[in-house]
Amino acid sequence: MSELRSKVLQLYKHLQYLGREYPGTNGAEKFRKKCHNAFMANKDEKDPRKIKALLAQGRYVAKEVEALYSLRKYRAMKKRYE
Repeated sequence: MSELRSKVLQLYKHLQYLGREYPGTNGAEKFRKKCHNAFMANKDEKDPRKIKALLAQGRYVAKEVEALYSLRKYRAMKKRYE
């Protein structure tokens, strides 16, 4: 169980780190708050299968946010050379 706990904490910290640059008006604060609320809503989950499914969903969100950032960087770079 402590193995899953450390993975959950690691994912939470990673998502909080990714949320620093979230675009939009108050985007970073809004993203971090939604992330926090999602983790708090599932804090009492005990079923390891459900926890693994939630971890997979969290990793998916992290990859989507990373893709959003790289797309934003690509667009900014492309705009400079037009």
